[in-house]
Amino acid sequence: MVSSKYPWRAPRSGHARTASLVGGVAAGALVIGVAVAPLAAADPLDEVHDFSDGTQGWYGYGGGPAMSTGVVDGELCVVVPAGTDEPWDVAIQHDDIDFAAGDRYTVGFTAHATSPVTVNLRGGIGYPDDVASSVSVGTETDAYSFTWEPEFSGSGNISFQLGAQAQDYTLCIDDFVIDSGQELVPDTTFDGVLPDGWTNDGWTVTSEAGEGEPLCFEVPGTAGTYAGLVLNGLPIEEGGNYELTYTASASNGATIRTVVGENAAPWRTAFVDNTELSTDLTEHALAFTSTFTFPAESADPAVGVGQVALQMGARGDFTFCITSLSLKKVATPPPPYEPDTRGPVRVNQLGYLTNGPKNATVVSESATPLAWQLQDASHAVVAEGEATPAGVDPTSQLTVQTIDFSDVTAAGQGYTLVVGEDRSDPFAIGDDLYEQFRYDALNYYYPVRSGIAVDVPDDRYDRPAGHVDGPDGAVNKGDQDVACLTAADDGASWSYGSWTCPQGYSLDVVGGWYDAGDHGKYVVNGGISVAQLMSAYERTLHVDHASDDAFADGTLDVPADESGNGVPDVLDEARWELEFFLAMQVPAGSGMTVSDTDDRSLDGLVHHKIHDVGWTGLDLLPSADPQQRRLHRPSTAATLNLAATAAQGARLFRAYDAAFADELLEAAETAYAAAQRVPDLYAPASAGANGGGPYDDADVSDEFYWAAAELYLTTAADEYEADVLASEHADDDIWTRGAFSWGAVAALGRMDLATVPSELPTRAAVRASVVEGAQKYLAWQQAEAFGTAYPGGEDLSYEWGSNSMVLNTQVILATAYDLTGEPAFAAAVVESMDYLLGRNALNNSYVTGYGTTFSSHQHSRWLVPPMPGTVAGGPNSKRGTWDPVMNGLYPEGHECAPQLCYVDSIEAWSVNELTINWNAPLAWVVSFVDDLGAGVTAQAPVVTTQPASVTVALGAKATFTAAASGTPAPTVTWQWRAPGGTWKTVAGATSPSLTVTATAATDGRQYRAVFTSSAGTATSDVATLRVRAVKPVVTTHPASASAALGRKVTLRADASGYPTPTVRWQQQRPGSSTWTDVKGATSRTLVVAVTRATDGVRYRAVFTNRAGSATSRAAKVTLVRAAPRFVDHPDGTTVRAGQKVTLSATVLAYPAATLTWYVKAPGSSSWKAVPGATGTRLTLVASRSLDGAQYKVVARNALGSAWSKAALLRVR
Repeated sequence: MVSSKYPWRAPRSGHARTASLVGGVAAGALVIGVAVAPLAAADPLDEVHDFSDGTQGWYGYGGGPAMSTGVVDGELCVVVPAGTDEPWDVAIQHDDIDFAAGDRYTVGFTAHATSPVTVNLRGGIGYPDDVASSVSVGTETDAYSFTWEPEFSGSGNISFQLGAQAQDYTLCIDDFVIDSGQELVPDTTFDGVLPDGWTNDGWTVTSEAGEGEPLCFEVPGTAGTYAGLVLNGLPIEEGGNYELTYTASASNGATIRTVVGENAAPWRTAFVDNTELSTDLTEHALAFTSTFTFPAESADPAVGVGQVALQMGARGDFTFCITSLSLKKVATPPPPYEPDTRGPVRVNQLGYLTNGPKNATVVSESATPLAWQLQDASHAVVAEGEATPAGVDPTSQLTVQTIDFSDVTAAGQGYTLVVGEDRSDPFAIGDDLYEQFRYDALNYYYPVRSGIAVDVPDDRYDRPAGHVDGPDGAVNKGDQDVACLTAADDGASWSYGSWTCPQGYSLDVVGGWYDAGDHGKYVVNGGISVAQLMSAYERTLHVDHASDDAFADGTLDVPADESGNGVPDVLDEARWELEFFLAMQVPAGSGMTVSDTDDRSLDGLVHHKIHDVGWTGLDLLPSADPQQRRLHRPSTAATLNLAATAAQGARLFRAYDAAFADELLEAAETAYAAAQRVPDLYAPASAGANGGGPYDDADVSDEFYWAAAELYLTTAADEYEADVLASEHADDDIWTRGAFSWGAVAALGRMDLATVPSELPTRAAVRASVVEGAQKYLAWQQAEAFGTAYPGGEDLSYEWGSNSMVLNTQVILATAYDLTGEPAFAAAVVESMDYLLGRNALNNSYVTGYGTTFSSHQHSRWLVPPMPGTVAGGPNSKRGTWDPVMNGLYPEGHECAPQLCYVDSIEAWSVNELTINWNAPLAWVVSFVDDLGAGVTAQAPVVTTQPASVTVALGAKATFTAAASGTPAPTVTWQWRAPGGTWKTVAGATSPSLTVTATAATDGRQYRAVFTSSAGTATSDVATLRVRAVKPVVTTHPASASAALGRKVTLRADASGYPTPTVRWQQQRPGSSTWTDVKGATSRTLVVAVTRATDGVRYRAVFTNRAGSATSRAAKVTLVRAAPRFVDHPDGTTVRAGQKVTLSATVLAYPAATLTWYVKAPGSSSWKAVPGATGTRLTLVASRSLDGAQYKVVARNALGSAWSKAALLRVR
């Protein structure tokens, strides 16, 4: 019988290996073949022939002198001449091969030829007792495998028949093996009974003895998970290759666990397979290479022997039947492991939100866009289109195309995507896909509580309380009175130097959550977990679109005394962990110090962890754990985890239990002070060899930042605010490719500072930084073909717990959506769920119970299978962290692309753990997605409230209000303009209301609001601000004034009113009743020159605005009686003889003065009146006799007289 080539054998370069064979073989390279058989038994063919030391029992014959056989470059090569008549005329052969009728033989080798050729491979004891296969060999090295089941027995040979070819060629073979295997099971058939050595947990056998009859027995549903059909005493060798074959059935089609391993703790396994049985007897052939050695016998009860076990308990009541089981050690290694991905069309196997993104990925080498159809449950076509080629996805190394069918919004079940002949898993479209998911993810925590009996609706997970005894418990050495780990306990793994606890020191640390698949309890891993559960609840207090009652009392599967106590169930669950943290805090006055050389007190610090002193095996309830429990040394990291989570808890429990809130806050502040006192006590990486992981962390600056942030948000105390602002993480870029984790918690503090209201002066910058971080993850997501925002490491590797990194990137994106309302962030969160729920390289949903094919064998000692809503750790491509299962599946040289480095095996703890800190972000994220309902669709802003025009008094405040809807929520800016002017932005006006002080400058201004988002812009109506008019009221009246003739008086008046009144002055002459406007007099002062004409004139001011007018009282201007006063004196002058000269003067006087001019002749000392000169001007004809004469004038009235200055006349 012929099987296909086996592609798992790494092909070698045919060109490099056969270079010397092209066109002939180099002299001396081959040994001339003769028809004499060598001693073949020296090189049995059940060992691989690699020809490293010669022909290893092979020889050639036929073909005459042109035929030659020998080893070239580590291959057996034969030069075959053309022209022979029959295939057997030229051959290479190996003798002394034993055949047994009915056995199965596997033949494997690699081969290549200088030209394509088809030859015969045959084996047998002599014609016609032989078996044969036809082998088509190409010019490139390829690997081949064939299976033979001869019907004859005896000693014979195996040969390649190479003749009857039309041209010369050279054939080379390597790595040849024929293997029937060494049977390890004494009796491979059951014949209706349980053979000697086999056990079946005492279950009732229902079959009757008879040759060839199946053994059948009833499996009760109450049986333990690992109960089943077992055979002990099988020798298993590390590096050995094995074939396990059995034919069995299960009446309920159960999936059982097929195991080859050891029969005692720590229950290591060489091979595990989750084997799906049929209701009909079906053969299952499984191959593996062991990574362990287990003896067939052991005199030491602590050393297990090898066993094969079919574990089938806890799978319901059913009938199991088996006809045969064989375990052979064989020479041929199993084909390299390749995961079964079932089909190329990858979708979110749960479904898509009605208005959310809907994307799928198709694995295909085609570079041409593939046609696709979306079909409903009846296979009717709903939508169709073409996929978009996306090239090689870097983390899966698969060539893919992507499909976007987001336009489809019809809700329904049973949708599938069809590409060519391939159909995706079915999925739904709807609004409530995550409603139960939210609660399933949160219901993970009650079953992993320590120190309490578990009683949940699914009875499979009910169990007694774990670790509640004292240290002397007969079976369960529990957590009531736990001492510190000692060097004697830890042996060679001791990592804490000279640290010891005081004599008699112990703590009661019952409670908390078991961390992962073991029974350990770790503060740092619990810290991030309880923080995210509390944050999921706290989000509902501050985010409008978060459901207010989703976490109400009575929503979770919690103990009866917690359901109905008025406290949200998620806080009840968080309290169980917080109380454990409080118990782990070193009490005051303990006497514990850092070491015998460092006397810093450890009072107030927190023990890093508690767990068993040694590792335990699978299938072990917490209540059955026989190991001693020990407290490990306190650490600064654990202490700050308590400070942060207790501070957060204090503010959340304040409304429900003030006393507990006070206790939490006191513990938080004590812990924070203790961490400041001992800031450098780190958990060593080496403290993880016995019974629990190390959770080592040598940089606690992020824990200090987180703790300070939570304490500040709870207390608003200046000291914590100062520590937040001074932290190196206050403004650094903390948004790494892996998001955040238990060892990198700065993001927890940053996001709480952004979302929980406070007066932090940098809060706006903190909020902006979260949005900037989310934008990085958006960019990374756009480069991913499978929808995740987790890009892997810088080298594209996937870390241990990669699914938690996927989830925590979603937490950051969701927080950015809560801060901005930007739909792109929400869509990114929703699309990342695609990856977790099946749209990935493995076509597997990583959440138990969600999807068509989902992880269901996560690593746990008792949660088998896990509860619905449990997320697996996910792909891990870091070979140095792998467990034996992963190392067995992917040995050196057989690598996996990062997204493919996963297997759903309970022993594969490096990729398939379940943990509290992975389900916490899952619960957070699915709660967020459930709050989205139908999803988020971008909507352009629409103004819903228009600003109204207002009229207010001068100096009053005018407020304009506008609002708009839209997704994301639009931002607003206000604009203004003067009537007819251009629009200008009001600086700093970015809130829905704008308040303006009414002034003359703002009177008549127009205002509008402009709403903007990524979806568009909307502008409100225009509103006008008007200042209410006020009628003028005279506030200053003009006062009457008097002055001498020629003088000026100033009259002043003023008035209030809005708009500012204009003014005009009026006058009323003596004896008149009419007021007339003074031309040009429009200011608040009026200057009047006092003359005879203005003597007695009355003046008033009239103020006017649009509200009316007001008139001041009248003021009278009076000319005062006064003696003469010269204001202009005669000027001296020089003229020619015969010219006329006019001298003038101006005098003011009331009553009017009389004038007389006087002259003083040259050389005279007396003044004489000039006859007839009585006016203001004196005119005379100049003569030489008048040269040097002086003139002046005197003015007289009843009140006195005045002389002018003298003027000198010069005559030339």
